Amino acid sequence: MAVVPYKDKSTSKREQVAEMFDKISPKYDLLNHVLSGGIDILWRKKAIRQLKPYAPGTILDIATGTGDFALEALALKPKRIVGVDISEGMLSIGREKMKKRGVDQIIEMRSGDSERLPFTDNEFDAVIVSFGVRNFENLLKGLTDMHRVTRAGGVCLVLEFSNPRQFPFKQVYRFYSRTILPLIGRVVSKDSSAYTYLPESVQAFPDGPDFLRIFEAAGFTNTQWIPLTFGVASIYIGQKSQ
Repeated sequence: MAVVPYKDKSTSKREQVAEMFDKISPKYDLLNHVLSGGIDILWRKKAIRQLKPYAPGTILDIATGTGDFALEALALKPKRIVGVDISEGMLSIGREKMKKRGVDQIIEMRSGDSERLPFTDNEFDAVIVSFGVRNFENLLKGLTDMHRVTRAGGVCLVLEFSNPRQFPFKQVYRFYSRTILPLIGRVVSKDSSAYTYLPESVQAFPDGPDFLRIFEAAGFTNTQWIPLTFGVASIYIGQKSQ
């Protein structure tokens, strides 16, 4: 059974995720940094550094939210970045962010479904996503479509939460994610479901080697798994064959 934000509703996971992000969008950036102690910024920087050898000229940032990962990708000096998301609330904040920073000519923010991407085959040198794939309704379908829009020889990078495996961090993180995180999220965002959904979705997500198997089933090769901060998050990298 799919993990969804609003268990009392019969709408699809896709619709519920869009509704949830629309609701929490005004506080999303603040909550991300507070709940992770700011380490999410370092995770994004490390993830983008993994792409330097590929020197991508065109980048697609899936589940872009307010565009933080797209902004970080500017370090690669690409010609074009497109951020796509299903939440108009997140996109509107992201568009204002790009204008304020004077990068809206390089970073385009577009509405779109991550599992039915509105792009042609082989369009991007790199496809990236941070903290978004666990929200897919169908993970394999979403990754397969990411493979489709990646050019031959291009790269896909996924940054996502994962479950720590080692004692005592596994136990400490589980307590934090199930008790402290939902409490802070509820107080700041006024949406109790959103930050109850977060630890539930992480717990249910096939991370580590399990994710690599699905990544490879979607068509990616030369895959890598890079755990971060005792396994709280992970970077996954794969290439599309020439």
